[in-house]
Amino acid sequence: MPDDLLTLDEVLARYADGPQTGVFTDGGCVPNPGPGGWGAVYVVESEIIEQAHGHDPDTTNNRMELTALIEACSLVPDGEATTIFSDSNLAVQSMNEWAKGWERRGWKRKTGPIKNLDLVKELFYLLQSRPELTLRWIRAHDGSLWNEYADSLANAWRRQEL
Repeated sequence: MPDDLLTLDEVLARYADGPQTGVFTDGGCVPNPGPGGWGAVYVVESEIIEQAHGHDPDTTNNRMELTALIEACSLVPDGEATTIFSDSNLAVQSMNEWAKGWERRGWKRKTGPIKNLDLVKELFYLLQSRPELTLRWIRAHDGSLWNEYADSLANAWRRQEL
């Protein structure tokens, strides 16, 4: 079975490395564009506090990555300092490096329109209102337990079980 179709229990049995506290997110679709899913899991010292996942029948990988990040923010109680991990470098750079400039320019890029602007703006303003949340990139599919777990949640729509 491909790693992206492992159940949650199979992921927990196979992986152990990586950060053990934070919110881990993932999103994707097969094919791209096409049907897709997103997942987010909030863990503290390897204990699952909360998790969520969803599916969209007609989407893109980037829309699902951004949706996972938006949903991740709601898993963390207000005021609780937490790192949110995403394996989407595009999403992390968009929020941490580019969005402030886009906002200053009226949500425009020098090179053309911003893709997924609805979700980009929603996530940007959400993160601005939650300064206790830090967004960090994590390498995909390198054996990090909770990143693999989030990937499994994002692909739950492709399996008969979580």
